[in-house]
This record gives sequence, structure tokens and C-alpha cells, in this order.
Amino acid sequence: MVYVFLAEGFEIVEAMAPIDMLTRAKLNVTTVGVNSKVVKSSCGVPVTCDITSNEFEFNDVDAIILPGGMPGTINLEKSDFVQAVINEAYENSVLICAICAAPSILGHRGLLEGKNAIAYPGFEDALEGAIISDKYVVKDGDFITARGAGVAVDFGLEIVKELLGEEAAESVKSAIQYK
Repeated sequence: MVYVFLAEGFEIVEAMAPIDMLTRAKLNVTTVGVNSKVVKSSCGVPVTCDITSNEFEFNDVDAIILPGGMPGTINLEKSDFVQAVINEAYENSVLICAICAAPSILGHRGLLEGKNAIAYPGFEDALEGAIISDKYVVKDGDFITARGAGVAVDFGLEIVKELLGEEAAESVKSAIQYK
């Protein structure tokens, strides 16, 4: 199961594009509303989540996704629940995926130390100890990081590739006419 954590003010494309790529690849995806079932995106679009943080249990977790956006990233980072999930994922070598400003959450915790990583331009200093990549989407160990909304499809495809292999990612690319 892949869990996508949505906090008030998340970037809608950074959440929905990866969800779309993952579901096209037949992966099970669950959205988790941090603090409520309906969460508003940074552009004001309300999204009804599958479950809330109170209903989440850490079992059968293949990956977690942290979309960026403001103030979504700040709200994710200040959530004790999200911090606990990141701890559990890190300790169990679960794939941790973050896009836009959200990699800063991992950087502030020192989890990207010595790892190749990227974030939205201007957030590189928050990736404490990381080797800043010039790529738009970066996989290193149990981490996938990406720059922002413009590469949200690529981010989702990289997650598909990591969980199901290159063939599955190529199949999704073909199905959506991705060049």
C-alpha cells in the first residue's frame, strides 16, 4: 500500500499526479488526511481523503508520499503524527517520497545526509547534508525526491518504477502518451 499524506495547503498536482500514475500501475493507494477527512489544497480545492490520521495504522506500507505546497509542507512538518510515520518508515526501510518543498522535512531531520536529493529551488539549504542533484527527480536508497509540480508525473512514474519495475513504468507512460 502507498499512503499519500495530505495536510491543509498541499499542492494538488504534486499529490494527484502521482496518485494517478500509481493507480494506473494497479498499485493500492490510500490518501491520509492529516487532522481531517476533507483537506483543502493550496489553491482551495477540497479533497476528501480515504482515511484520517486517527485511522492510519502502519502495516503493509510499501511507500509514503509527502506532497509539497505551502502551507502544506509546514503543516506536514509540524504534525507529530506525520513525524512518527516518517520515523517508522525510515526505521523499516520503507520508500519515502517527497516533492517540492516537502524534502525539506526530511532534510531538517538529517535523513538525507550523504544522499542525492533535490527540492523546489530555494529549499536546497534545508536538505541538510544532502548532495544536491541537478536532476528533476532523484532516487537514492529509500528516498525519492523531486523539484515540484512540473515534474509530478515523472515523480509518480519513478515511484512506480521503484515499486514495480521499469516495465510497469513504461506501460503507464505508453498508456498516457507520455513522451
